[in-house]
Amino acid sequence: MFNYIIWNCSPEIFSIGSFALRWYGLLFALGFLVCQQILYYIFKKEGKPERDVDTLTIYMLVATILGARLGHVIFYQPEMLWEEPLSVFLPFEFSPFRFTGLQGLASHGAAIGILFGLWLYSRKRKPGQNYLQILDRIVILVCLTGCFIRLGNFFNSEIIGKPSSNPLSVVFINRVTENLLRNTNGDNPVEYLEVKKANLPEGQNSRVPVDLIFLFKKGVNEQRVTSFVTNEVKFYLVQLPEFVDEPGSSPLQYQIVKEDDGSFGARVRTFGISRHPAQLYESISCFILFAFLLWYWSRYKANLPEGRIFGLFMIILWSLRFVYEFLKENQVPFEDQMTLNMGQILSIPLVVVGILVLIRSFRKTEIQNTP
Repeated sequence: MFNYIIWNCSPEIFSIGSFALRWYGLLFALGFLVCQQILYYIFKKEGKPERDVDTLTIYMLVATILGARLGHVIFYQPEMLWEEPLSVFLPFEFSPFRFTGLQGLASHGAAIGILFGLWLYSRKRKPGQNYLQILDRIVILVCLTGCFIRLGNFFNSEIIGKPSSNPLSVVFINRVTENLLRNTNGDNPVEYLEVKKANLPEGQNSRVPVDLIFLFKKGVNEQRVTSFVTNEVKFYLVQLPEFVDEPGSSPLQYQIVKEDDGSFGARVRTFGISRHPAQLYESISCFILFAFLLWYWSRYKANLPEGRIFGLFMIILWSLRFVYEFLKENQVPFEDQMTLNMGQILSIPLVVVGILVLIRSFRKTEIQNTP
């Protein structure tokens, strides 16, 4: 049996009624807060007015959210524009009322939004801050924000990688346990749920054995326990095939035991799917790129060749994104019929922009250095 990691951390930090604070939202906000402080540092070192940082932060926040959301809808779910137009920007559901946040943000849309938002900001013609110079500083922070956001995607078990048998593979099981522990009708009988590696041989296509170990609340009788295991548990295992491989036609493998205090426990055996932790690959890459670009800026500071960091950022980040897409599952069904998926197609023009800007930067530097 090869090594793999079971990821069963809850995507929610805590919940109050229909409102839940999720790790994704916290990391998203934390990314902007940390980057704002770094931007203060950059402006201070370059002798630029620090009060401009607050204005830039607002432009960035609005541009990122609007761009990312519209990008997801336009590139991946355009039918929402005429089928559910209110859900494009409303962060909750009405029936039943539940806070959901904005479900679906596209990084390519965020990139376009940021480019447009900073262009609007640059039209104010701040002294010593033309468009490319602003981009050179902001993209350093975009890398760090991307690191936080991809970490949030990992907590949410979204943007998952393809099946893999390497030692870094992850079985994303928290979507399953989240559904099994949800108290939708006020009568969930589960007191505790744990997922462990099972002592069984591995299956094909990165299928790995896992045990779902339940402890039920006191007073729940054996009939209710059996009904929950054979109905609810079986239902969610079958309905979440991207996380577990539980055949719908085969009987569920389970064992119910009675504890000394009269309560019941159960062990359900199934197969998880070990996958590339693609979110972590991107998160780590973004942090390394952030460190590199920050170091590059520190060499030149205010004398940084115009467009140099922005060009490097666009080439490196979107080239990596293009490569990582080969390790990730497609986000929407129509991509299954495409040679390159939407993420790769959208990355190509952004890489080209980076190449053109970088060439311009070097040519301009050569001209300035020519006697």
